[in-house]
Amino acid sequence: MRYISTRQSGGRTVSFEHALLRGPAPDGGLYLPEHWPALDAGTLEGLRGKPYAEVAAAVMALFTGRAFSRARLREIAAESYAGFDHPATAPLVQLGPNLWLQELFHGPTLAFKDFALQMVGRMLDAALARRGRTATILAATSGDTGAAAIEAFRGRDAVSIVILHPAGRVSEMQRRQMTCAPEPNVHNVAIAGDFDDCQALVKALFADAALRDEVGLAAVNSINWARVAAQAAYYVHAALALGAPGRPISFTVPTGNFGNVYAGHVARQMGLPVERLVVATNRNDILARFVESGLYARGRVHRTLSPSMDIQVASNFERLLADLSGRDGAAVRAFMDRLARDGVFQLTGARLARAQAAFAAGRADDEACLATIADVWQATGRMIDPHGAAGVHVARRHASPSAPMVCLATAHAAKFPDAIERAIGIRPAMPPRLARLAASPERVTELPADVAQLTRFVRDRVHAPQRERVA
Repeated sequence: MRYISTRQSGGRTVSFEHALLRGPAPDGGLYLPEHWPALDAGTLEGLRGKPYAEVAAAVMALFTGRAFSRARLREIAAESYAGFDHPATAPLVQLGPNLWLQELFHGPTLAFKDFALQMVGRMLDAALARRGRTATILAATSGDTGAAAIEAFRGRDAVSIVILHPAGRVSEMQRRQMTCAPEPNVHNVAIAGDFDDCQALVKALFADAALRDEVGLAAVNSINWARVAAQAAYYVHAALALGAPGRPISFTVPTGNFGNVYAGHVARQMGLPVERLVVATNRNDILARFVESGLYARGRVHRTLSPSMDIQVASNFERLLADLSGRDGAAVRAFMDRLARDGVFQLTGARLARAQAAFAAGRADDEACLATIADVWQATGRMIDPHGAAGVHVARRHASPSAPMVCLATAHAAKFPDAIERAIGIRPAMPPRLARLAASPERVTELPADVAQLTRFVRDRVHAPQRERVA
């Protein structure tokens, strides 16, 4: 399996290990597999009833090439999910006729990002050890990626990790999950701005070739292909539990950065029988507007009760553009240049038709999320977080009798106690993983959204020897 950049048309390809260690491609694009591997009906049938870790290892094996043997992937997957709190790892809960919730919050940081980062952390560690290298992880977070990345890499000798979050724009518990990590290899930065500012800083530092090589920059948010590939596994797991490949399954995905729902698109491209992929947004509805009209127009980021979706520029959207454009790298570059210059581009014709055939979309403002939290609580006695509530609100409008609808529940309700209390008058019980953070000291540096200052911070805090270039 070889990989190409979204901004190239043919030419040089790289290995899975290269894509894993690099993050973004040198030309500013994102890596995609040169072709989609096949997940045929026989393979799917063979995975039915298997533990989640076995499904994840089988899916990842289709993308890793020679980087990891099947046996090593099974070991990595078993280690990755051993610490999850539910025996099913990603259990399905029925909310109503043909409507299901997939709980993706039973990992160490109580959010769906654990599913990919627990695996990617171990894979990255193994790849670095093979090369005798160290790395500096640099990532932006809108809430959950940062905590999951820190949990995956805290205390590791070969890795320093620098996480940017928008100051005052994540929940208190999301912040504490990052800033209470005491390990010296963990560095938290609160950026004066929104998530898009944080993401722009990360892209700028990765574009600095000298800095990238000097400190060994690596990415673990969803611009790293391995993250997306690992997330495709829970779509496969849910679909098998509900009858695939014998019948199609639909999914509704609360998303801001497009990585989570793009993983569903990947599973479908591989052969999983997915009838509908529904994008659920909050007030920051650039993705819903795109699916409806083809217009991708950057706007102001609004603060909402679902902060992980408070995003206007979805970094993974570039991968979809490559698919919609038939892997025409020049066209993708032109769209992304237009977005950077004008803040907008428009898809029309065959590209828009393909997008609308592949995705549906809807939005849920704060009032709709609160009402949905209350309704699910009254009907089932289950608490769902504001992101999951946005998904359920949209899923109900797109459900059909032809296929079970699975809504992805991306975070534990206890991470958003104020919103839950506002919706139902009860504060969720604090899981032990979170309760112990309340009295823990925080370690965080406040910086403006300035490339030069962040670059100095990274150089000052990350004392690393000369590193081998990734070839």
